[in-house]
Amino acid sequence: MAVRERLADVDGLQLRWLPPLAATPADVAWCDGVAVGTTENFGSMAGRSKDWFERIYYPCRELTPGLPVVAWVRAGEDGAGSCLQLERIVKGLTWRWAQPPLVLHGAWNPEFPEQAATLAQTLAEGLVAGIF
Repeated sequence: MAVRERLADVDGLQLRWLPPLAATPADVAWCDGVAVGTTENFGSMAGRSKDWFERIYYPCRELTPGLPVVAWVRAGEDGAGSCLQLERIVKGLTWRWAQPPLVLHGAWNPEFPEQAATLAQTLAEGLVAGIF
């Protein structure tokens, strides 16, 4: 089951699903938690994901301290470059990890979407239960 469908089944959750070019600081401020997925290209976070963080970074430092976050990285290699970038950005935003970043590495595996969905669902259910 895909991430969006899995989260739609969580009672009490309001969900916004936005591509990185559309998501604004106001969208992030609306959230009680954020799930971010990115690919790793040339050892670095995907350009559109990085662009999103660059556009929301300074406004969200003021608007969203302590925001719970989860992230997954689809990496052909080890994902270390993207994870390092994510760690630095999340620390600077003063967000807090609900779970460590999930690295989906190596050749494509049909289980990757389910693993990302499980991570996002963990955040969603934790938010609804008041854990995060």
